[in-house]
Amino acid sequence: MPGLGTASRAAPAAAQQATPREPAIAQATKAGTAPAPATGPSPRPVPWARQPRVQRVMYPLLVGVVVLVLWQALVTGFDLPPYLVPSPLLMAKTLVTDFAPLMLSLWVTVKITVLAFVVAVVVGVAVSFLFVQSKGIEMALFPYAVLLQVTPIVAVAPLIIIWVKDPVASMVICAALVALFPIISNTTLGLRSVDPDLQAYFKLNHATRWQTLVRLRVPSALPYFFGGLRISSGLALIGAVVAEFVAGTGGTGAGLAYQILQSGFQLNIPRMFAALLLISLTGVALFVLMAWATRRALGSWHASETSSD
Repeated sequence: MPGLGTASRAAPAAAQQATPREPAIAQATKAGTAPAPATGPSPRPVPWARQPRVQRVMYPLLVGVVVLVLWQALVTGFDLPPYLVPSPLLMAKTLVTDFAPLMLSLWVTVKITVLAFVVAVVVGVAVSFLFVQSKGIEMALFPYAVLLQVTPIVAVAPLIIIWVKDPVASMVICAALVALFPIISNTTLGLRSVDPDLQAYFKLNHATRWQTLVRLRVPSALPYFFGGLRISSGLALIGAVVAEFVAGTGGTGAGLAYQILQSGFQLNIPRMFAALLLISLTGVALFVLMAWATRRALGSWHASETSSD
């Protein structure tokens, strides 16, 4: 039947025309004019007050301001005498009036602290390398390092001051002894905290002791080492102040500890508080400096710094 054949040939054509149209995106893709993919709204920039770095500075400052305001209000409200508790305003006035002697004493204390810290770092790192190279040496000498740590520096400082004629050198030695143990302990622990797989890889490639130390152990020990630096920097300051107390040196070479002693004898309590404030600010500055050095050294590769905001 010719009619049936014609109808059968016309049916596919009609069905093809009756199929739904392709989506516009598919047609545009075939034509080579695909639209750009839709993107969501760009994230809003974080306000500066909510940035973690700003908050780390802003929150402590706010707490400090609140404490100072409450301190001033209590001293003024209860009319406390300055020889008992000086007000923050009186402390600030004392810092201005006694600026020259206080800054000179601050320089002496900072000099002793920095020298003691450098000595502690050099000696501590050298001893740690020695401990790692020989387990027997570590077992023989590490208890004496602990003995230095647990012995009160106040009991040892008079002997050191008597034995060492130079007062500055004696105070540096006292402060270095206080700051030494964290460097030894942390660095030794870091040098031994090596990935076993990496250590086996170095042995497989016949690496020498020096290559293993420099290329494997030292990078692994850096986070521990910088952690020890944060602790030892503050301990060096404490040791310097204690050594100055014990030495009792005066004159142009007097540190902040001598200013505190002299102010106590003269009942100049505002000046004593001003010297204490300078010591505290110096300790905070040392800690911030060590934290900055840690971030500069580890910020690009270690998880302890890269994961922090």
